[in-house]
Amino acid sequence: MTLTIDSLAGSLSGYLASDQVNSVRRAYFYAEQAHDGQFRRSGEPYVTHPLAVANILSEMHMDHQSLMAAMLHDVIEDTGVSKSAVKSQFGETVADMVDGVSKLNKITFSSHAEAQAENFQKMALAMARDLRVILVKLADRLHNMRTLDVLSPEKRRRIAKETLDIYSPIAARLGMNAVRVEFEELGFEALFPMRARRINAAVKAIRGNRKEIVKQVQSAIEACLEREGLPGRTIGREKHLYSIYEKMRTKRKSFSEIMDVYAFRIVVDSVDTCYRVLGAVHNLFKPVPGRFKDYIAIPKANGYQSLHTTLFGMHGVPIEIQIRTEEMEAMANNGIAAHWLYKSSDDTPSNAHIRARQWVNGLLEMQQNAGNSLEFIENVKIDLFPDEIYVFTPKGRIMELPAGSTAVDFAYAVHTDVGNSCVACRISRRLAPLSEPLESGQTVEIITTPGAQPNPAWLSFVVTGKARSNIRHYLKNQRESESIALGRRLLNKSLAGHGTQLEKLNAEQVQELLQQLNVSELNTLLSDIGLGNRMAHIVAQKMFPEETREIPKATSKDAKQASLAIRGSEGMVMSYAKCCYPIPGDPIVGHISSGRGMVIHTETCNNIAEIRQNPEKVVSVRWDPDVEGEFAVEIRVELENERGIIAKLATAITSKEANIERISTVERDARFSIVNLLLNVRNRIHLARVMKHVRLIKPVTRVARVKSRKLAKPIKGNIAPEALKRQH
Repeated sequence: MTLTIDSLAGSLSGYLASDQVNSVRRAYFYAEQAHDGQFRRSGEPYVTHPLAVANILSEMHMDHQSLMAAMLHDVIEDTGVSKSAVKSQFGETVADMVDGVSKLNKITFSSHAEAQAENFQKMALAMARDLRVILVKLADRLHNMRTLDVLSPEKRRRIAKETLDIYSPIAARLGMNAVRVEFEELGFEALFPMRARRINAAVKAIRGNRKEIVKQVQSAIEACLEREGLPGRTIGREKHLYSIYEKMRTKRKSFSEIMDVYAFRIVVDSVDTCYRVLGAVHNLFKPVPGRFKDYIAIPKANGYQSLHTTLFGMHGVPIEIQIRTEEMEAMANNGIAAHWLYKSSDDTPSNAHIRARQWVNGLLEMQQNAGNSLEFIENVKIDLFPDEIYVFTPKGRIMELPAGSTAVDFAYAVHTDVGNSCVACRISRRLAPLSEPLESGQTVEIITTPGAQPNPAWLSFVVTGKARSNIRHYLKNQRESESIALGRRLLNKSLAGHGTQLEKLNAEQVQELLQQLNVSELNTLLSDIGLGNRMAHIVAQKMFPEETREIPKATSKDAKQASLAIRGSEGMVMSYAKCCYPIPGDPIVGHISSGRGMVIHTETCNNIAEIRQNPEKVVSVRWDPDVEGEFAVEIRVELENERGIIAKLATAITSKEANIERISTVERDARFSIVNLLLNVRNRIHLARVMKHVRLIKPVTRVARVKSRKLAKPIKGNIAPEALKRQH
């Protein structure tokens, strides 16, 4: 039957007031006029699309404003109608929703991925203002997926991939199971038509054999419930194609293994009956240990509630059973839309509504911290997780996290400040590494220290988008402030050659320099200098172009004053070369590396021999008398083989307060070995004490510091243990 505004209005009158139905009609006629002369690819008038979107929302019993926004969702983008015109006709709420759903266009992006990400960012902001925006967007996407056939194969695949990547997980996150399943089925068919056809044919081929077993099990369950006097209806669940495909792909299971499991749903009248039915089916068939999940007591993040159990059925076939109430069933299928379906007169938001709002607020926080739209969408994809674990705070509050989360993810879920200042954790009262994956039921306690800061290494094991975006945001800001501080020191050093300092320049001179270099503000310029993207002496020359006279030769005292003092606390924009491992006391030079800032080398390092005289790349530096911190250094120990010698070596080194970062052993022959150690020491004097102590070990024949090694790619990366072995 062809859908018309009259047939839609007829179905709406079942749950909306007549004036509200008339408002929806008015929106339809407005859209029809605005889209006059526009046609879809299928040849139908364009207005059939907004009408179909409104119809999808009417099936969810959405309110009249959502239906009006559905009718008008393309008028701002595709016709000459402005947002203010929509606002004057239909009010601010509807205009804001239409604007939120409108797609970004007329903006050129560097890549399709970026366009998609920008789109999603806009949608997230609109969702924050009104959650109904996402429901209209999902209905819009659902109708587009239903009418994919008329598009080119390439466009079909692109839209299908976007749907499976973003819209299907959003529907799942909002608990809208019916929409998610349809997205997955249509997306799978469009993206992998051959695979979809083959799985579909295989399902049809075994359907006859399954029918008999399904009938038998269903009859047994129904008879059991009748005996116990428990009211409820039993439904055999069909697995849909995409979930079969995903299980085959991710769990590496064969088609027959997946289809061996029979699934049923028992829908009852109350929560109390759910648990009584659970007891009855556990008496009927033996439960599989460890496979029971109570999502009624602890609902999923999207508000989903149900009891899940797996049983050994007749003939030993596994049976999966879900037990839930009618309201939970509606919630499972419609998710957040069930908030409007079951809207009470007092208008209080449901749990699903509150959860969805919390999720959207989390999205907004991620958006503020993300460097760009692509980083934001990466974090969002991580957060649209399929599996959750449930852990407890020391006070007994339940926290839901994605599977694989660590204590750092937990800390950021509690609060951003707790995450930023976390230093250790206790998992179920025992001290544990921050990187240890958490399991459901554990109690997690976070130990914080004022002044602590996130560690870049955390990025390698955190799994939540919130933790990842907050760590990146913090490190980015820290790196920026450090690069500004280093840039200021480098520029002041270059300006000293012209007899001035940055602080002595007036505002006009600084402004003139910024205009000359086409930079908006001074901090951006200083950051560029600190990161090595601009050379300090070239910037100084731009300010004093007339001073091209020959500068008198500097004395050693002048040179010392002109060189930059290295304090050891410069942070991320100052690094120490892995080829020569400079430590306080060594004569050093600074190499300006584009994008990385300054890398410190020893003066005799082979890797900077070629650029040693290039003032653009090399900066004169010296150790500050009050230099602090620990510095990596490499030593080589030649020794006679003896049982327990490595332990003796380690004890001797740690007794002199030096940390061992890495040990690699090269056996020279049956009697002698060479051990390479990477140590952390304070300075050359500390290193000398450590080496002297190592020499006292009887089997040790020689101890030497490894001064400089040629890297395959100069001035980058760590030394692999294999490279150490090849040298000997």
